[in-house]
Amino acid sequence: MLNIHEAKTHLSKHLADLKAGDRIILCRRNRPVAEILPLDGGMDEPRPVGLGRGLAEVPDSFFDPLPDDILDDFEGVGR
Repeated sequence: MLNIHEAKTHLSKHLADLKAGDRIILCRRNRPVAEILPLDGGMDEPRPVGLGRGLAEVPDSFFDPLPDDILDDFEGVGR
């Protein structure tokens, strides 16, 4: 169990403990208020760029200006 000051002061160490599988109980005035658990799994290496390439296509019309009535809705005109 950690008080909030201790957790803030040594956050990097406690994050390493979480990564190792420990859990942390945070206390305020020696009373438990929260539990921090490690995430299951996680990624040790970044995902490569382009995994979804070719799965979707953006039509050229995507970049056309929007009609005035839709722009008015975004801007709250007429409300």
